[in-house]
Amino acid sequence: MLKQGLELKQTQKLSPLQIQTIKLIELPTQELEQRIRKELEENPVLEENVPSEDDEDNAPREVSLSEYKDDDPIPSYKLKVNNYGKDERPVYNTFSVKESFTQSLMDQLGFRNLTEHQHAVAAFIIGSLDDDGYLRRDMDSLIDDMAFRAGIESDEKEVEEMLHVIQEFDPPGVGARDLRECLLLQIRNLKQTPDVKNATRILRDFFNDFTSKHFNRIITRMGISETDLKAAIAKIVKLNPAPGGQIDDSYSEQAQQIIPDFVLTLENGELKLTMPRFSIPELKVNRKYADILMDAANSSEREKKEAAAFVKKKLDSAKWFVEAIKQRHNTLQSTMQAIIDYQHDYFMDGDESHLKPMVLKDIAERTGFDISTISRVVNSKYIETHFGIYSLKYFFSEGMENAEGEEVSTRELKKALQECVDAEDKRNPLTDDQLVAEMTRRGYKVARRTIAKYRDQLNIPKARMRKEL
Repeated sequence: MLKQGLELKQTQKLSPLQIQTIKLIELPTQELEQRIRKELEENPVLEENVPSEDDEDNAPREVSLSEYKDDDPIPSYKLKVNNYGKDERPVYNTFSVKESFTQSLMDQLGFRNLTEHQHAVAAFIIGSLDDDGYLRRDMDSLIDDMAFRAGIESDEKEVEEMLHVIQEFDPPGVGARDLRECLLLQIRNLKQTPDVKNATRILRDFFNDFTSKHFNRIITRMGISETDLKAAIAKIVKLNPAPGGQIDDSYSEQAQQIIPDFVLTLENGELKLTMPRFSIPELKVNRKYADILMDAANSSEREKKEAAAFVKKKLDSAKWFVEAIKQRHNTLQSTMQAIIDYQHDYFMDGDESHLKPMVLKDIAERTGFDISTISRVVNSKYIETHFGIYSLKYFFSEGMENAEGEEVSTRELKKALQECVDAEDKRNPLTDDQLVAEMTRRGYKVARRTIAKYRDQLNIPKARMRKEL
């Protein structure tokens, strides 16, 4: 038997303003500047407000769209918006991109006496190096790719010759095919003292034993003393395993300056939060478009009506955009202030042990915003404090209980674990079980598997790999 009935469902449809606000909240300051510039280019109704001494006399007219006789009038709003100040761009501690690693190698290549063909082969090899400065491709695939992508015919002998040329460039070690070759390329440039010669032999003949820390085996096979081995290892550990990092592409192809979205200062024992406002233009409505609308308000001419409809649409867009910027500012400021209040003790001195467990829900409850909104605020945002620049994500972490039943952050646990490892006897490093006992002694209840997980996250090797002479 079929039954018919009505079912009432309530669905929420986001307004254009809400959609605009959500999109703007996700943007860090630098991208917000770009977004506003783009809106200025695309919406002829908007223009940048550059105040002058007679600004009051020439202030844009406040247009009420209700004056425009239309079947669907919209509420009035001001066309001039002082949403942000005109502060000059201050100097912040930012990350910036230095000289390109690839460009540096190409510059050095230009000083070599090579044929045009050899130069092309060497240039292709340079373009095939990874961010660390290594050539991690096999010769056959490199030669095939060179022919297919660049139309350069070559062979293994020529590629080897050009690679050896590149391996003479700065920084030392560049163009290596593995770590062993990278270190050998560097150590050959050092003064050939007995310690350097021993280090070279270790890298050349006993590299696996060295990386596995089988030191007694190396001493026996090389016929040297423990003191000699220590001196040789001291030379090796000073070498650079990633030469590509010396001349920096900083963040590779995504490299860009990171400008803090917030600035926190400590003044007379009080924390003060500000938001940089440089380069973000004030917005106002272009006067001539407002005049077009007003002129067409009582007109019956078709063309003027169409022009007025166009301007009305653009005015709507301008209204939503400007209001969304205001809401973004208020949302970011409220969220960051809530984080500072929650982590007050930490922000006073930057001591990680004062960083409390905190999840998105904690800040959502304090601000009244949705968790999704807090997530958007936190994503890709940075704050400059009196002890460094940090991603907002840094301040969020889960928690665990200590021996007293108090909740502590996982970051505090990791710091304690790192301190245990730093303080251990490197001749007899602590095993994971011993680290559990040491953490328990410090008042932290942590399982062995948790120790192993945190150790991996901190890039701390197993006990055997931490052993030193």
